[in-house]
Amino acid sequence: MELITPLTATITGTRSTGHRELGWYAELFTRFLGPFASDQTHFHVGGAKGIDSLSLLWLAGNSKAKITVVAPGTLAQQPAEARQAIQRCRERITEIVELRAEELGAPAYHARNRWMIDRCDMVIGFPLDGPESTSGTWQTLNYGAQQGKPRLIVPV
Repeated sequence: MELITPLTATITGTRSTGHRELGWYAELFTRFLGPFASDQTHFHVGGAKGIDSLSLLWLAGNSKAKITVVAPGTLAQQPAEARQAIQRCRERITEIVELRAEELGAPAYHARNRWMIDRCDMVIGFPLDGPESTSGTWQTLNYGAQQGKPRLIVPV
């Protein structure tokens, strides 16, 4: 199946990914990002560790999709793991957006997530397996629902 209409999708997910092997995530992304990852798709990915970095690495290595990385402050403020993933993928990243929040905390991350949702057609979320919580991933997914955006939710 090939997408004909351009699509912009936001990826959101947990930072806690150490409970699975890297190969497991690669298979997961192949199955759930792969069908959307055409050269007509533009992904927004947060510049954090965990799902953000893992999905960025997968998209850069396995698709021709456009990629925008969005940081709540600056890239220099992101965790080392995230900065390394961004550096490794720099040639494949279409745009880096630094929202330049004065203080990195929940309000800055929520603003980043709303920025991505406000500019996308759908949300693909990878929350921790279990009941819905107050995590940033669920807040982003729920904000997408409030905005009428389709959501694909894949628990990890």
